[in-house]
Amino acid sequence: MWKKIGRIALWALCGLAVFLFAVIPYNASWFEAPHGNGRIKLISHRGVHQTFSKEGVGNDTCTADRIYPPTHDFIENTLPSMEAAFAAGADVVELDVHLTPDKMFAVIHDWTVDCRTEGKGVTEELGISYLKSLDVGHGYTADGGKTHPLRGKGVGLLPTLDEVLTRFPDKQFLVNFKSRRAEEGEALAALIAAHPDWRNTVWAAYGGAEPTEKSIELVAGLRGYTNRSMMTCLMDYELSGWTGIVPQSCRNTIVVVPSNFTWAVWGWPHKFTRRMEEAGSTVIMLGPFSSGDIGSSGIDSLDQLGAIPDGFAGYVWTNRIELVGPELRKAGR
Repeated sequence: MWKKIGRIALWALCGLAVFLFAVIPYNASWFEAPHGNGRIKLISHRGVHQTFSKEGVGNDTCTADRIYPPTHDFIENTLPSMEAAFAAGADVVELDVHLTPDKMFAVIHDWTVDCRTEGKGVTEELGISYLKSLDVGHGYTADGGKTHPLRGKGVGLLPTLDEVLTRFPDKQFLVNFKSRRAEEGEALAALIAAHPDWRNTVWAAYGGAEPTEKSIELVAGLRGYTNRSMMTCLMDYELSGWTGIVPQSCRNTIVVVPSNFTWAVWGWPHKFTRRMEEAGSTVIMLGPFSSGDIGSSGIDSLDQLGAIPDGFAGYVWTNRIELVGPELRKAGR
C-alpha cells in the first residue's frame, strides 16, 4: 500500500513540475514585449464629473447629494464635461442614455430626474423638451443640503445623443443603456443607419442586456458587454486560458478586467491583451472590483497609476480623467 501511495505522490509531483515549468512560463508576460503604441488609452466615465462616496450605494441611491466638495463646476453627461474629458486626454467618453417617448435618447444617468434636477418623474417616461428644460446641477450637495454649489449652472445642459454625436464627430463614445428594453438597441441601430458617419463615433455599448445585445446584433461590427457576458468570458478564460486558447465567449467583444483580479488572468498583461486582440476583442482595465456595478470603479487616484502595466495595450477606465489623464501624459505614458 505504501508503495502505491508513493507512486501516486511521485506522479503528482511530476504533474506539478510540468505545470510549474511549462504552463506558468507559457502564460507569463516576463518575456512578452508590449504591443501597444506606448500610450495608455483612457475611458472617461461620465466625462469630467463630480465624484462621490460609494459607501452603501445601491441601484436607486441618489449620488448627487453625497458628492465630495467640488474642485470644478463640470456636471456629468453634459457637452462641457465631455469636451473637458477629451482635453484632459480621454480616448473614449462613457455616457448614459434613456429613450424618451418621443424616441430621442436623453443623455442622463438616473432612472428618475428627482435626485439630480428640480423635476419629478421616471426619465424614460418624460418628453425631451421637458428634460432639456431642467437644471441638471440642481440637486448636488456636499454638506447634506446646506449648500448647492452647482444649482442653476446646469439649466438646459442635458443633451440628446444626436447632439453629442454631432458636436464630437471625430471622437468616440461608450454608450451605456440604463434600461432593459430591447427597443433601445433597435433605436441606436436606427440612429446609426440614418447617420452612417456616426458608426465609428459610437465606439461600443454596454449595460442592460437586452438593448446591448440587440444593438450588437443590428449594428455591423459593434462590440459591447453586459454583466453576464463579462463574467462568462472571465470564467471561461480561467478554465481554458492556461492553454492559450481564447474561448468563444471572449471573442469579438469587450473584455473587462478589474485591477484587483489581474493576478488570476492567464498571461496578464501583454500575452493576455495580445490573445484578445488576435481574437478580435478589446480589453478594459477597471479599478478594484467591489460592487455589482460593472462600471463604477476606475483608476482614480495617483497612487493607483502603478497598477497600469507599462505598454498596456488595452483601455483604462477612470472617474478622474482630469487628474489621471494629465499625469499619465506628463509621464510619457
